[in-house]
Amino acid sequence: MKSNSEDRSVKTDKHKDYRRCVSCRKVAARQEFWRVIKCHPTNAIAINLGHTWMQGRSAYLCPTASCLQLAQKKNRIGRSLKAAISPDIYHQLGTLTFDRT
Repeated sequence: MKSNSEDRSVKTDKHKDYRRCVSCRKVAARQEFWRVIKCHPTNAIAINLGHTWMQGRSAYLCPTASCLQLAQKKNRIGRSLKAAISPDIYHQLGTLTFDRT
C-alpha cells in the first residue's frame, strides 16, 4: 500500500494543464487565462501571454473585465504573488480585455 506522500507525488498529464482563476475560481486549461508573474530572481511583475516562457511565481486570471475588476478591487493578484501590483499592470490587462472583444 502506498503512503500519502507517494500518492501526492504522482501527477497525471491531465492535471498539470489546468489552472484556477484567482478572481472567479474557474478551472480551465492554462491557455485560456492570462498569466501574471513575479519573475525570478528580479521579483519584477510581468504579464505572460504564452509567447515566451518566464520563470517565477504565477497567478492566472480569466481574460474578462469582470474578473479583472474583482481581482483589482480585492488585491487577489497581489496576494497570490505575495507582491505589490502596480496600477500599470492592471491598465495593461484592461487594454488586453477590451482588445479581445
